[in-house]
Amino acid sequence: MSDHGIDVTFTDLPARVLADAALQRAKDLGATHADFRLERIRNQYLVVRDGRLQTATDTEDLGLAVRVVYRGAWGFAAGVVLTAAEAVRLAEQAVQVATVAAPMTTDPVQLAPEPIYRDVTWSSSYRVNPFGVATADKSEVLIDWTRQLLRSGVVDHATASLLAVQENKFYADLAGTVTTQQRIRMHPEFEAMGADERTGVFDSMRSIAPPAGRGWEYVAEAGYDWDTELARTPELLAEKLTAPSVQAGEYDLVIDPSNLWLTIHESIGHATELDRALGYEANYAGTSFATLDQLGTLQYGSPAMNVTGDRTTEHGLASIGYDDEGVATQSWDIISDGVLVGYQLDRSMGAAHPELNDGRSNGCAYADSPGHIPIQRMANVSLQPAPSGPDTDGLISQVERGLYIVGDKSWSIDMQRFNFQFTGQRFHQIIDGELGPQVRDAAYQATTTDFWGSMEAVGGPQTYVLGGAFNCGKAQPGQVASVSHGCPSALFRSVRILDTTAEAGK
Repeated sequence: MSDHGIDVTFTDLPARVLADAALQRAKDLGATHADFRLERIRNQYLVVRDGRLQTATDTEDLGLAVRVVYRGAWGFAAGVVLTAAEAVRLAEQAVQVATVAAPMTTDPVQLAPEPIYRDVTWSSSYRVNPFGVATADKSEVLIDWTRQLLRSGVVDHATASLLAVQENKFYADLAGTVTTQQRIRMHPEFEAMGADERTGVFDSMRSIAPPAGRGWEYVAEAGYDWDTELARTPELLAEKLTAPSVQAGEYDLVIDPSNLWLTIHESIGHATELDRALGYEANYAGTSFATLDQLGTLQYGSPAMNVTGDRTTEHGLASIGYDDEGVATQSWDIISDGVLVGYQLDRSMGAAHPELNDGRSNGCAYADSPGHIPIQRMANVSLQPAPSGPDTDGLISQVERGLYIVGDKSWSIDMQRFNFQFTGQRFHQIIDGELGPQVRDAAYQATTTDFWGSMEAVGGPQTYVLGGAFNCGKAQPGQVASVSHGCPSALFRSVRILDTTAEAGK
């Protein structure tokens, strides 16, 4: 948690007056549960290409929302007018929605119990709010990044971008919980593009710095070694442009956290969301092979596999003090020694499945805007390192013939999160325990359980990196959430590698 207070321009809004009006009206109408949110989300997006600023956008989403349980059904309404009369109207509309939904609700909504948190505040961990830094100063950093890349003869074009978000939420419910929170997150990145004139191959090399729940210090101070990565990128791109295509077959893999986080996200994070495991969203990128009847028995991976769900880790993109149902956030086991032992759930799922998390939500309810209802969303789902595990070179030394994979790129996975393939920014050959030159056009392909079952070893804490993404999509209407996934480097045996050019028939 940060020492920063909540932005006064948010706390000056009439949140308590609006909440009192909405909650009292919902109570008078007979709602058994009601909660209120006032949210303001600020976004700034900057894009530079070849030393010139191309895009600079600032947006703000401000509004209020009321959710109720009435006659055993959910009701929800949202608006943008910050008056007590509007808050009352939204409470009435939410009850009307629940009235319509009640005859179609076969299982009445019940909520897992949760302690009451009276007037608590929480702010994420950062030092410099990026919205307090002049746009010209932030743009100049991005411009300089592209100019550094363009000094190399191999780089034909260079882009750099920054997405910064400040998210404020006020929550109150009929039970008496009141929370006020602030989150800062940033995603800076750059990309160099080039072509080999001899072969006509065109490709790019992107930075591997992860997005993070940090402030401007992530760029301006010691949050990441940008200078070293900027200096290395043209050389790595030059090698990639002239590298031969991979020979398809089975390889041992050492996968860097900059690539492995995405595989965790798709094959573990989404697969262990309880709504998916219960069959929700079957028509929209659902469901999950990791069904509830396999809890405690499904051998998800090797004994080296220990995965946690966490909404509290410092700088995590999904970290928060209290979720959008007033639940204090937590950390818990999802996979232990390779066996499925837990899920991500919200309060209604906690009540329906008391065998999970002692019948309590683990704080995974989230709405991406005041106009959307909270749904079960992903925690920071992370693969744990081995306490005394080797460094990345130590893992590479255990491979005679293999590949070292760095950086994420394209991916594909089926609706049950079981059959997948992933590519990467770069694939380095491993020959007799040593790194060799790059190959290109590679993708690794497996089923989830075969892949994680082939994981022979994980690196130590010195290899652990908290990766992640700003753009995890879910639900209908669609919502987008930010989430982090920490992991160490890891060693996998005998994984199928495809030559993507050959697969495409080229």
